[in-house]
Amino acid sequence: MVRRRRRLATVALCASILTVSALGLSGCKSGAATAADGGEKATGKGLVIGWSQRGISGSDWWKTLVEGGQAEASKVGARLELLDANGDTVRQNADVQTLITKGVDVVVMNPNDPLGVGPSIQALKDAGIPVVTVNSSVDKSLVPDMFCYVAEDQEKTGALAGDVAAKKALEKYGDSGQIKIVGIGGFPGDVLSDLRFNGFMAGWNRVMEKHPGVTTVKLDTKYGEWKPDKALAPIRDVATANPDLKVVYSMSDVMHGGIVQGLQQAGLWGDGIIMASYDGGMGAIKEMVDNPKGPLQADASNQPWDQGAAAVRMAIAAAKGDQSQCPSKTNYIDTTVVTPADAAKYYVPTDTYVRAKD
Repeated sequence: MVRRRRRLATVALCASILTVSALGLSGCKSGAATAADGGEKATGKGLVIGWSQRGISGSDWWKTLVEGGQAEASKVGARLELLDANGDTVRQNADVQTLITKGVDVVVMNPNDPLGVGPSIQALKDAGIPVVTVNSSVDKSLVPDMFCYVAEDQEKTGALAGDVAAKKALEKYGDSGQIKIVGIGGFPGDVLSDLRFNGFMAGWNRVMEKHPGVTTVKLDTKYGEWKPDKALAPIRDVATANPDLKVVYSMSDVMHGGIVQGLQQAGLWGDGIIMASYDGGMGAIKEMVDNPKGPLQADASNQPWDQGAAAVRMAIAAAKGDQSQCPSKTNYIDTTVVTPADAAKYYVPTDTYVRAKD
C-alpha cells in the first residue's frame, strides 16, 4: 500500500485537541512523533494513531472506550493523538484534516454521523492514511474505503441476556403458563434499540422453544430516550396497566434508575419481577453482587474498554496493510453476560464498565 508520510517540526492547533491528561491519557505534545523504522511500526512501536472521537464529555462509556485504546497503544509503544468533536460532524471533519496535517500513520474514528463524515473518509483515502471505525460505523457507501469496523455484535450480545432471562423465568415461574415481557429502548425506530431487543428475544425464544407450555406475551416496546428520568413514566405506566408483568429488559444500564423507580411506583419491584439489562455498567454489576436474589439477573456487556483496545490492534494491522486481520471489514469483539453467580468476578470498583476476563 502506498502511503504518504509527512512530519512536522512543530504541532500547531494543540489548543483544539482534547486535553487527554484529563482522561488519564497522554497529552498533546510539541513536535512531531519521532520516526520509527518500518519494522518497529509494524509492531506498533512508534506508530502515531490519530483518534477522532465523536464525543466524550458526559459519557463514561466513550471515556472508557478511549482509555482502552490508549492503554493498548501504550502497551505496544504507539501514541494516540486524540481529538474530540463534541457531537459536531463539521468539527469532526475538521479534526480529521488536522490529524492528516499532523502526519499520523493511521486514524481511528468514532463517527458522529455515518454519512456526514464522508469528506473525512475521502480525505484520508487521498492522503493514503487507513481508517478504522469503532463503536459506530460509516454509511455502506463509504465502507470500501474503510479498513475495519470494530464493535460488539449487538444482536448476539442481546441474545446472551435473553437466554439467561428465559432460564431464570423458568426457574421462578415454572414451565407452563403466561409470561409477559416488555423491553425499553432509546427511541422508536433507532437501530440500537431494534438490534438489542431483537437479539434479546432471539435468545429468549431459543430457550422457550423447548418449553411449549410457556406462552410469551410480548408487550409493545417502550422508549426512555436512553435517560433514567425519561424511562420512569413509560415503565410505570406499562407496569400499572399490566400487574402480571414478569420480565423487563432494559436496552441500556443508563436507564436503570428510572426503571427501578417506575416499577416501585407501580408496586412491582421485588421478588415478582425479573430484569435483564444491556451495557455491563459497574453500578449494575454491584447491584447483583449486593443483592444476588434481586430482580436484576442478567447484564449483557458491550465492553467499551475492549472495543478501544481492539480498535488500536486493527489500526496497527491497517498501518502495515494486513487486511487478513479484518477480512470482512468488521471485527466484533467477544462479549459476555454477567449474572449474580459471577458478578463478583467482574466487579472492579475503579472501573465503569465490565472488561473481558482472561
